[in-house]
Amino acid sequence: MNALNDKNILLLHPLGYKVEDAAQDISRKANIMPPLGLASIAAYLEREGFHCDILDGYAYPDVDQPLKQLLRQQRPALLGVSCTTASFHDSVRLAQLAKAELPEIEVVFGGSHVSALKEKILEFSPVIDYAVTGEGEQVMLELAQRGGGDPAQIGGLVWRAADGSLVNNGYRSDALVLDDLPFPAYEKLAGYPAAYKLPIFNYPTAPNSSCISSRGCPYSCSYCDRSVFRSSFRFNSAEYLYQHLKYLQQRFSIRHINFYDDQFTFHRDRVEEFCQMMINQPLGMTFNCAVRAEHVDRELMQLMKAAGCWMVSLGIESGDELLLSQHRQNVNLDRLGDTIRMINSCGIRTKGLLMMGLPGENEESIRRSMDYVFSLPLDDFNLAKFTPFPGSPIYDNIHELGTFDEDWPKMDCMHFQFVPHGMEKERLEKLFIEFYKSHFRRHRVLFGYLTMLWKSPDSWLRFAGSAGQFVRFALSNKRYGSS
Repeated sequence: MNALNDKNILLLHPLGYKVEDAAQDISRKANIMPPLGLASIAAYLEREGFHCDILDGYAYPDVDQPLKQLLRQQRPALLGVSCTTASFHDSVRLAQLAKAELPEIEVVFGGSHVSALKEKILEFSPVIDYAVTGEGEQVMLELAQRGGGDPAQIGGLVWRAADGSLVNNGYRSDALVLDDLPFPAYEKLAGYPAAYKLPIFNYPTAPNSSCISSRGCPYSCSYCDRSVFRSSFRFNSAEYLYQHLKYLQQRFSIRHINFYDDQFTFHRDRVEEFCQMMINQPLGMTFNCAVRAEHVDRELMQLMKAAGCWMVSLGIESGDELLLSQHRQNVNLDRLGDTIRMINSCGIRTKGLLMMGLPGENEESIRRSMDYVFSLPLDDFNLAKFTPFPGSPIYDNIHELGTFDEDWPKMDCMHFQFVPHGMEKERLEKLFIEFYKSHFRRHRVLFGYLTMLWKSPDSWLRFAGSAGQFVRFALSNKRYGSS
């Protein structure tokens, strides 16, 4: 039997559920995002002389046979698996498959779920050799470079010692300088960019893609995971950002980008500088981003519009100010409403992001959310089902705040796994459907989607091809059409 190749590394992004459900998964119909974290790790490792392959089970669900084939062909010494809470069990299944094919391969798990649970991840299954806490680039590089040596000096790593005990090396103290990183290895993603789709009606043109220009968030909302970046917030410079988009445009003909940052405008100077570059040296690209009301004003939004900003997302979460103040900072729904109206007046589409089922939620607060949302000139909105993820501040005492069924495969923000005190799951489900149906019955919203015929024709083609599934979701609230 040939030895494993220490220069080959395989990176895996699992689907997270049964392959036969993928074709009817409304989430995949609406949005398939490239695994940018794995693409960044791959670029970092390749720069240091390693060969990386990426298997994305979300874009190509039937991943078992391709995984076996790559293991036989490349005989990689390391398998890196990026998993969420919902995909963790599928990740373990695939790790077991890999170990059966190559018993000596070392399996590394990473991602927010892994960073949050640390030693518990290795306790869950013996097929997991290492867990990464925090960012993965440098940890994976040092694992690959050590040549089988002791990993005791690798920060950001949890590992299993020879005697079976678990060792946590703690978080790394040397945070990466983001401008020093190579651009993600998009070319390692099969079918990129055509295999990936931004949320339907959230872009004007194709091909399009996602980009991350910062890591971390300066805020500490109760429901957000803090385990990977903790309280840090770092960002790429305007020059790096402009060159990144230029590369995507020249290499892959990308015409629209969604910045998948928690707070794109938090550092105003770099946004202004980036926008001026986009105005002075146009790339023929448009972009979306997420903002908070505290960090935008008319002057900035007009500049962003001139630079190609097409849509802005804002985290509303709830239209009940008293409920919201229990979970996030600087709550002011009047200011948020004024900001949304201002952004709309600048000619930029607005999308509201909401959650239903937060601790403290009741039918009255949900009705207030409906009234608030329907009073705003929102062009689109996304309503998620509150899920208390490991790593979020609220997770530690969540059982005191309601009923929590911690079934990881269903913790995808599309199931009510948590039900707050005073509510029933069945009532939450009915209110969820009512919220969606009421939104789409509004004349302004219907007219807005009609204008997408010429504003985003590719979105309409996608919608027409899966209209039945979108309607079924609106009526049934089920993620998988077959379930």
